[in-house]
Amino acid sequence: MFTKRRAIGVVTAAAAAALLVVTAWSAGAQEPTAAPAAPDRGYYTLTGADTVAKRTQVISSADVLQEGHDGGPMELVASPEQVEKLRAQGFTLELTGDVDAILAKRSGGPSTNDVGAADFPAGDEGFHTYDELVAEVTAAATDHAAIAQKGSIGSSFEGRDLPVVKISDNVATDEDEPEVLFTCNMHAREHLTTEMCLHIIQRFTDGYGTDQTVTGFVDSREIYVIPTQNPDGSEFDISGGEYQGWRKNRQPNSDGSVGTDINRNFAYKWGCCGGSDDNPSGETYRGASAASAPETAAVQAFADGRQFKAHIDFHTFSELVLWPFGFTEDDVTEGMTQEQRDRFANIGEQMAATNGYTPEQASDLYITDGSIDDWMWGTHGALSYTFEMFPSSGGIDGFYPPDEEIGPQTTRNDAAVDILLTNAG
Repeated sequence: MFTKRRAIGVVTAAAAAALLVVTAWSAGAQEPTAAPAAPDRGYYTLTGADTVAKRTQVISSADVLQEGHDGGPMELVASPEQVEKLRAQGFTLELTGDVDAILAKRSGGPSTNDVGAADFPAGDEGFHTYDELVAEVTAAATDHAAIAQKGSIGSSFEGRDLPVVKISDNVATDEDEPEVLFTCNMHAREHLTTEMCLHIIQRFTDGYGTDQTVTGFVDSREIYVIPTQNPDGSEFDISGGEYQGWRKNRQPNSDGSVGTDINRNFAYKWGCCGGSDDNPSGETYRGASAASAPETAAVQAFADGRQFKAHIDFHTFSELVLWPFGFTEDDVTEGMTQEQRDRFANIGEQMAATNGYTPEQASDLYITDGSIDDWMWGTHGALSYTFEMFPSSGGIDGFYPPDEEIGPQTTRNDAAVDILLTNAG
């Protein structure tokens, strides 16, 4: 809010501006035009965030799309209030667009559909809605009943089932084989990740008996796939047939805002280290308490009941292979010996060599706390990675690649998935 001194200065400036307008009119000048107001969701580039600490500061204040850790500017979505706060902290921001206008253009123009996720915007129908996803995993379990079994880990806030598919040669038996987990669609707008998990299910069912590599893993591993961890948010993101740019779940908050960032809500080091937002309106809001989001609680309870040796959580975008920890910049710390860190790095680098991603510790980007890979490793000792998928950059459009990219970008990770499965043994 303005102080009294500042308010007086503003009134004085306004009076002077009015006098200039009158003078201009008396001289026959054209009516001046006011500068356009900043949009409610502006697209900005930000410079000055050249350290992990500064990038962490920014991501706790706005919706960061491009991290800028490669030396380039950060790209983010921010309200006028958030922009004012960041500028007061010493960052330089330049407005480059209106996010809602960008999303409308990417969606093919403003939609006239009723609100509801009947399908993706025209041209992107190759992506699966929630109902289509459920139909796909049900069909896979039905068509390959000897090796695939569909179950549930619980329900979302709005009551949608959170399906899980188990793939193994003796699928109905809990065998003494390494268990490996693949999770997708933590953040609503990251639809390509859902396709990644569906591709894993398809590859390890359709390929069984004909593909030697696939058959070997199905015979020697228990593979679990959770294709969506945030169905409510994902459906909302395509509501009305137009992309919304939505990230969080759809759980109401005490201040009237909506949504918890599921990937800041896990119980390990929850809220510990400045790597999440305590403001419910923030894009990285960590929730009222650890595992307060029903989706987080469901994933935790499911993993608590298994013995997972390895795990990948798929996200978009930036083309990165990330490993724990995210809550600290230290490579070696409590819960992470030098030997363990070196193993993470070695396997991460092997996987990145196959898909062309950049391998690094998660905190090389910025600090995060309450993330799934920190929790999977810190709580269960699972070799847990985050993959940031295609594209390498792209701003808000980076979350919405054309559906022609589904095939190339999911098969791009086949060899990396195989490396993780091998190292789970």
